[in-house]
Amino acid sequence: MLSEVPVVDILGIPVAAWRLEDLLKWVDDQIKNAHGAANTVMYANVHTLNLACEDPDFHRILRAADVVYCDGAGVRLGARLLNQDIPERMTGADWINDLCRLAEKEKHRLFFLGGREGIAERAVARLKARFPRLLVAGVHHGYFHHHARQQEALFSNLKAADIDILLVGMGSPMQEFWINSHISRFSMPVVWAMGAAMDFVAEAVPRAPAWMRRHHLEWLFRLKTEPRRLWRRYTVGNAMFILRVLRNRQTHSGKIRRQTI
Repeated sequence: MLSEVPVVDILGIPVAAWRLEDLLKWVDDQIKNAHGAANTVMYANVHTLNLACEDPDFHRILRAADVVYCDGAGVRLGARLLNQDIPERMTGADWINDLCRLAEKEKHRLFFLGGREGIAERAVARLKARFPRLLVAGVHHGYFHHHARQQEALFSNLKAADIDILLVGMGSPMQEFWINSHISRFSMPVVWAMGAAMDFVAEAVPRAPAWMRRHHLEWLFRLKTEPRRLWRRYTVGNAMFILRVLRNRQTHSGKIRRQTI
């Protein structure tokens, strides 16, 4: 089903200027009008956009996605620096409940792929407690890349599972490269890169307090909880992103365009 998406071009990546309700309506439409090919949903935050600037292959994968949505306050700031507006950010730990509510209502079948062993099962158990009629087509951990037999068994399961949405949570850029490498093998209507959302739902990773999320300080909480892993991403990375957007602003058209998908 062809539709138009209003997008803001940020560092060469078309980021949807959508609210969550728009994204979920689009996903629902793809399932109800499935044509045998998978539609890819990926996200843009400061980290993924910085990675895309440094890796042409990753940049190409994000550009080729059917929808790239805003996953961080930094991306909204980047849009404002380009005199544009992205109406809201959609972090996975927030949208997962709305997606499950839609899936429960419409009887869409979800498959959860990613995380360490047991994480997907814990996440599903918590989601089923909130949405008891949620249809889960299956779960699988995300540590199979170096095991050809495991990966082939996984694809056999995916093919047999009658999936509407495959949720892939392996972290960026691994999940995007994996989706891109195997896109021809997917027959479900939607493949959605979900990052660390599964870990948050399973409570394997703590979330920032609500007041920090409201004030766009979730990055500071994550930096405090995982300083060794995240210090460069958030200190150097945030500054680098702003500099890149400011440099890019001189050649940017400054207009929202519409992308047909």
